[in-house]
Amino acid sequence: MQSLIDSFGRRIDYLRVSVTDRCNYRCFYCIPSEGAAMAARSDFLGYEELTRLISLFSGLGVSKIRFTGGEPLMRRDMAELARQVAALPGIRDLSLSTNAHLLEQHAPLLREAGVSRVNISLDTLDPDTFTEITRGGDLAVVLRGIDAALAAGMQPVKLNMVIMKGINEHEIESMLDFAVERGADLRFIETMPIGTAGRDGTASHYYPANKVLERVRKKCGEELVAVKGAKGAGPASYYQIGGGPVRIGVISAMSRHFCEGCNRVRLTAKGDLVLCLGQEDTVSLGAGLRQGWSDAELTRAIVAGIARKPERHEFGEKKDVVRFRNMSTIGG
Repeated sequence: MQSLIDSFGRRIDYLRVSVTDRCNYRCFYCIPSEGAAMAARSDFLGYEELTRLISLFSGLGVSKIRFTGGEPLMRRDMAELARQVAALPGIRDLSLSTNAHLLEQHAPLLREAGVSRVNISLDTLDPDTFTEITRGGDLAVVLRGIDAALAAGMQPVKLNMVIMKGINEHEIESMLDFAVERGADLRFIETMPIGTAGRDGTASHYYPANKVLERVRKKCGEELVAVKGAKGAGPASYYQIGGGPVRIGVISAMSRHFCEGCNRVRLTAKGDLVLCLGQEDTVSLGAGLRQGWSDAELTRAIVAGIARKPERHEFGEKKDVVRFRNMSTIGG
């Protein structure tokens, strides 16, 4: 099987697939207060089109697929797309990123369709703070969604907490307790300057990963042990609490980038191949597909795109480097 190797020797085996740019939450670090421009629904690739593109990546050695949004569960019949993709040869790992607002009703269907694990955004355990961050979200509904994912047998369930100074950094220890009680992994994420909302949020609320780890170590003491090769680790550095199953991850996109080990690219709902989260270059696979390109032509475009994947992002170095898109359009 052919492998996707970029010009820096990195093997690309992970594709994040955004199925929509819509979201039922409006987290201030993701979507600007004035709103974000949305694509026409007719521009979104259908499930057959998405599956066709994913199959081409699979033929090039991509084995891990994550569905993202916006909020992916706002797209109807996500379980059907999951079934189609899970049936593709070479796909070994199928996962989902979600805010969990709709997960309670969908978790059993998704698990049956082949989604084995899930990442859930959870920035706070305080209902009022949750409503403020999400601009109207309901914490109780999200907590039921987390429990539904655990009950459905998704493993691991990862909770993603974006750490924000002055908003939720005082909850690091209580969030840790919450994750341990449920047997879920917990990842602390530095704010990133993506889009106008992310750029402004990073400037005023940035809280470095090293301070997070200091507090986690103080709480866990000698029981915190570095973990190598954790499933779905991606950019996170993981630590395990004692001999238990719960892992703590830290994603330090700003203070210590992880680009040398990058193994992923992103596909938007319109079929644009995003080569780097922090750079502008894309490949319009969706446009080519709808213009009648053959599988061979689409494959050549994928390979050519990977060949020009940037070495690294430039967060914090060029102020306008990621103003051109919002996180909600590319799925993080």
